[in-house]
Amino acid sequence: MTAPILDIVLRLWVAKVFFQSGLTKIQSWDTTIMLFQYEYNVPILSPEIAAYLGTAAELTLPVLLLIGFISRPTALALFIFNYIAMISYGDISPAGINDHIMWGVMLAVTFFHGPGKLSLDYWLCHKLSNSLAK
Repeated sequence: MTAPILDIVLRLWVAKVFFQSGLTKIQSWDTTIMLFQYEYNVPILSPEIAAYLGTAAELTLPVLLLIGFISRPTALALFIFNYIAMISYGDISPAGINDHIMWGVMLAVTFFHGPGKLSLDYWLCHKLSNSLAK
């Protein structure tokens, strides 16, 4: 009975963290670009591309996770994003590492367990299976 509530609480918690980070980035775009140039060591990508892609990910993936749409791929994408964010910032504190680990575990739960009954995925799956059974 409580599992659907816990599922959505996990998704809400993680979605809020990443979405707020995305909002912070768009509030001061010049600062965001500067951080990606001098603080974050994102592999392979240029700082500008990394800033755009990172901000887009932080503003779109949490919404998908929250509503429970394509939840497993979204949780996996955010898990990878979270890992890259953690290793790209050289000055991360032990408390910051613990936060990233906690978010990673929460995302892993959604990935392996699924989004639960209070999700668009669940509703669509049941709607589709009912229409196929007719």
